[in-house]
Amino acid sequence: MQGLWTVLLLVVSNIFMTFAWYGQLKLSEMHITDGWPLILIILMSWGVAFLEYSAMVPANRIGSNINGGPFNLMQLKIIQECISLTVFTVICALVFKSQPIQWNHIAAFGCIIAAVFFCFLK
Repeated sequence: MQGLWTVLLLVVSNIFMTFAWYGQLKLSEMHITDGWPLILIILMSWGVAFLEYSAMVPANRIGSNINGGPFNLMQLKIIQECISLTVFTVICALVFKSQPIQWNHIAAFGCIIAAVFFCFLK
């Protein structure tokens, strides 16, 4: 159950992370933040990033074998990166429609999935 909670919290965290990092680009594309000073955009992104950390820190604490969870640090990081790229790709495809997914992106995902596989080998 700890592994499932870890993955779910990592998904939530990465949704917020993607919007913290790239959401401001969509707001710019929609002309919502036209004329905003950069510091205001940074502060807005930090606010969203706070929500990311509010899910990421518990995910790592629950999932880490240091605290009795099922994953070692390397496994946690590889899982997080896989989730991060998956969430980013879904959001990119749904929100930034001008950025199509290409064959090399799919090949890169195959490499990430292979990394997860190799990370869990004993």
